[in-house]
Formats: sequence, C-alpha cells, structure tokens
Amino acid sequence: MSAYVASSAASGQITAQIRRDKADGASSVVSSKTITLASLGGAGSGWLEFPVNAAVTPGDTYYLHIQATTTENKPIAWHGTGSSAPGSLTSWTYDKAKWGGWHADDSRLAFYVEPTGSERCGETEPCYVPTEALSARTSGLLSNLSSTEAVLPAFAVGASYVSDSNVLRLPSGRWRYLPAGAQTSAVVPAYDPGALSQIAESRHWLATGTVPGTSDTQRAAARRALLSMRALLMPNGASAAAWSPPWQYSWPRDGAFVAAAFAVTGHDQDAYRILQYDARTQRADGTWEARTTLDGNGPPDARPWQLDANGWVPWATWQWYQAAPAGTRDARLSSLYPMVSKAADRAAASLGSNDLPPASPDYWELPTSTTNIGTAAPLLAGLNAAADLAGRRGHYADQTRWATAARRLSAAIAQYFAPLGYRRTIDGRHGRDSAATFMAPPFNQAPADLPAALLSTYRSLLQPNGGLRPGNDADAPWGSYAWTVSTSFFALAWAQQGEMNRADAVLDWILAKRNGLGEFPETVNAAGHPSSVAPLGWTDALAVMALSAQQGDPLPTPPLR
Repeated sequence: MSAYVASSAASGQITAQIRRDKADGASSVVSSKTITLASLGGAGSGWLEFPVNAAVTPGDTYYLHIQATTTENKPIAWHGTGSSAPGSLTSWTYDKAKWGGWHADDSRLAFYVEPTGSERCGETEPCYVPTEALSARTSGLLSNLSSTEAVLPAFAVGASYVSDSNVLRLPSGRWRYLPAGAQTSAVVPAYDPGALSQIAESRHWLATGTVPGTSDTQRAAARRALLSMRALLMPNGASAAAWSPPWQYSWPRDGAFVAAAFAVTGHDQDAYRILQYDARTQRADGTWEARTTLDGNGPPDARPWQLDANGWVPWATWQWYQAAPAGTRDARLSSLYPMVSKAADRAAASLGSNDLPPASPDYWELPTSTTNIGTAAPLLAGLNAAADLAGRRGHYADQTRWATAARRLSAAIAQYFAPLGYRRTIDGRHGRDSAATFMAPPFNQAPADLPAALLSTYRSLLQPNGGLRPGNDADAPWGSYAWTVSTSFFALAWAQQGEMNRADAVLDWILAKRNGLGEFPETVNAAGHPSSVAPLGWTDALAVMALSAQQGDPLPTPPLR
C-alpha cells in the first residue's frame, strides 16, 4: 500500500498495518511494516510505499492503519489521494487532542492498495524525498535531441536509466521518455517501439566515438556524462550549463570544455557545432557575453562580460582541430579562424604595462580588483592555441603576434603569480584558487614550480567532505559545500601530468558523489550528498577528459612558440 507522507521530523518511524479492527493494534493485525525516517533520509515529503505482504480473504473487511511516532516536537502528516475509491470505507483519523479519538474524514479516501501503473510514485505522483534532496534541483535529463526535460528529484526515486540512453525505467516497470518532436515526456509500457528507437540511436552515437575508463564503473560514468552533455546541447550549438532555469544558458567557458570532451572522444560534429555557435555569438570587439540565452539572442541580463572566454574558446578550437578528421579539418577551420583571430587579438591587446590582463570576473563570476589567475592562465592557453592554428594556416604574421603576446604573458605570470604559489590574485587580497590548475596541461605547459603549488592549493581547498571549494577566501560564498568542477580540475591536472595516484583518488571521490541516476552534481553538501543541479555539463566534460588522461590518452597541450 502507499500513502502521501509529509514529515517535518527527521527521526522516528511510520508503521502501516492491515487490521481486522481499526482500533485493535494487537490481535487483529494481519500484517505490519515499519519504515524509519532515517532510512528515507530524514524530513521530507512524497508518496511512500509499504510492502505489507498480507494474506487477505476476498469479501472480508479490513482496515488500513498508519501510525507515526517521533520524539521530536515536529509534525508528521499523511493522507491519500483525495479522489474517490469506489467501494471503500470512509477514512478515519485518530487525534485525541483534536478530535477526542477517532474522527471520520471523507475528504481523503483513497490510499493506494497494490498500486500499479500511474498509481506508483514516479509517474504522476512524486515519491518521498528528503527535504535536503530537494536542494538538488534536478536529478537527470530526458532528451530527444530537439527538446530537453529535467528529471526532478521526486520522480527519480527508484528509477534508473535504461542502459546507455536517456530513457528512464520507473518503479512501476514502465518507461518515461521524450518522444521525437515532443516537448513533454510520456510514460509508456516497457519496450515501447518509440523508446526502443531512441535507445538504439543513443547507443549508436556512443559507438561512433570512444568511452574512456579503466573499469566498468568509470566507463558507465563516462557514458552517462557523454549522454548528458549531448542532452544539454541544443540543435543550434548552444551548450546549456544544466537544465534548471538559473543554469539554462550557454556560457562560452562551459561550452569550451564540453567541446573539448566531445573532441577527445571522437564526437567531432558535436564539438564543431558548439564552436560554430561561439563564432555566431562573438561580439564585434572579439569578446563574449558572460552567457547567452539558448537561442543565441544575447545575454539574459546585465551580468558583466568575462575576458577568460577569449582564452577558452581558442583553446577549445585547437583541441577540436587536433582530434578532427585530417582530411576535412583545415577547410572547416576556415569558418572558425575569424573568430579565433578576433579573440586572440583582443586577448593580446588586453595586456597592460605589466604584461598581465586587466581585472575581470572569471569562473567565480565575482569581480577582483586586480588580475586573477582564472583569467590570465586561460588567455595564455588561448594565445598559444591561436598561434599554433595560425601557423598551420600559413598566417605567420598572426602567429608571430600572438606568440609574442603569449611569451609576454607567460613571463608576467612567472614574475607575479608564481612567487605566490599561483594564488588567485597578485595583490595579496585573495588566497588559493583551484584555477591554479589552468597552468597545467592540457591548457598550458606546466612550469617547474607548479606541482608543489598544486599540492599546496589542493590541501588548502579541501573540505571535510573530501571535495574542494573553488577558493579559500574568508568571504567567498562557498560555505561547507564542495564543488565538483573545482575538484575535477585537480583530477584532470594530475592525470595529464602522470601523477596517477593523486588523480585516481580524486576521480574516485567524484565518481562516488554521483546521484542515484549516475549523474554528476554541481555541488556536494557537508553531509557528502549531491546538491544543486545534476547533471552539470562542465563536470561531465572534466570527468570525461580526466578519465581519458587516466587511461593513458591525455589531451594535447598547445605548444609554446
């Protein structure tokens, strides 16, 4: 049987019984099942199923009885559907303080008995989820490659993806998927032909590329990450960060990592489509907005633009070029080269009298008063990447100009950032920053002093839950949460440099923090549970690249010129 339960208490238990006498909780009990709130994750709400396993006699009258107990002074409530249940008795509530005992309640009649189909939670009704889990705004994705739909936490309980697909197997045994051309999902019988067709297409797409990983667990995580990045990729090439309103935009930075992950796994067309979108949305001055709406029609708000995109996009273009089919890549690069040229020229022109770029918001999306490593290091990677692409196209004046700027910037980073251990800024106002990893492959050739700085930075950013915060500034808004992106930076940096023991340990932590559907969340809370949105495309991309490097296939790094 099942009932809707809403509990403000985190501890206690709920017992469901089938009785012959509604007031007799001893000799008339036919079957009983107790579920603890702790086993459910604590306080929360949603439909809860009780496997009571009772042998009943047709034609006899029985009573469904639910009782909650807790030592907390907090309410636990439960009820049925509010719809009619033909042939059922009136529902009764026992509340001695309020009613003096048992009280008939004809407004909540229908608890589900032997729930099937749409009566099972996860189809039309939400399953019980702890309040804490509701902070995970999304748990998974459904996609038909033209539309995307989020799987909400209350509809992910007990569900799982059909292997290597975005089709969801529900607790009822039926499937939920987003049919071709539809914008909302449908629940269908298992092995529905339309769902099977979509599954076959997803598996074919995976088979056209490579799936990195040295174990079944790693390869399963990589397949899920690849499918999730694909679900977040719009037909026009916009790459959504995640599928919840505050994240349903395309950041050039996030998209660059997704493009690189697609490239390294052989999904050339998907990577190229992102770069084409970048070319269309580049501003006239060679920069990009911090983010754009998914239709490409500009920014959603007045958030300041961010200079680091001028490094990330050329770097991603270079990564795509390295992996693209040799017979067609030069011709296809011709449509991207004007974008690279404008971006690199703007990056070079941004260097000041100290050969560093100006202060600009970066992946923290917070301003700094002086140059930050989260901008300087990507620009160095982008300038080296652009110079190499220019040389391959025979544009030697461009190559010389951008290589010269890269050498100036590299020397300035060595002068100002290196003595501080590649901290966030050079003005002494900020501490460690996970962006120190941007000085490592596959972004930049690692300076000799970088390994020690990375280890020191990692230790400074480590949270009690085993993950990392982006920085250790006292006034930064990270709290007790770990950010999977910042943590993944180190897995990638160490795997790329062959420090496999460290890379493996970080990868193990990241993989262990996937949610019940196998998706990577944006953050992990103090208790070690997934939080915020899942999946996050940026973490997906980093995990795929780190797994590739860990198995012995590191991404290339733009050469110094």
